[in-house]
Amino acid sequence: MRYLIDTHVYLWWQNEPERLSKEAVNAIENIQNTVFVSAAVPWEIALKSAKGKLSVGTDIMDFMDKDFFLPLPITHEHVASIGALPDIHGDPFDRIQIAQAYVEDITFVTRDTQILKYDLINTIKA
Repeated sequence: MRYLIDTHVYLWWQNEPERLSKEAVNAIENIQNTVFVSAAVPWEIALKSAKGKLSVGTDIMDFMDKDFFLPLPITHEHVASIGALPDIHGDPFDRIQIAQAYVEDITFVTRDTQILKYDLINTIKA
């Protein structure tokens, strides 16, 4: 299986894994699964860190290497599909990740209740 993890899931995995559901932990830990992290994740973390809204205390890219997460670049196809998404969620970082999950047919792992309302993607509640 292939999974895309939301920004908060990425951070919880590193700092507070006990906050994640058993299903989310199993999906991330299973070495037979491929776990992707969108390019939007370090972008969002960097912006929030620069504004003082978030403190990660380490190089966020170190997590990628340590946990064997694969980067998922943002493509023109991902961006183009944003306009076709229902207007449920307004956050641009979340919308691009939803579009990526949709275009790539990847299950999205999130706790965001607005994202969980999208029936056009498969989700796991983190």
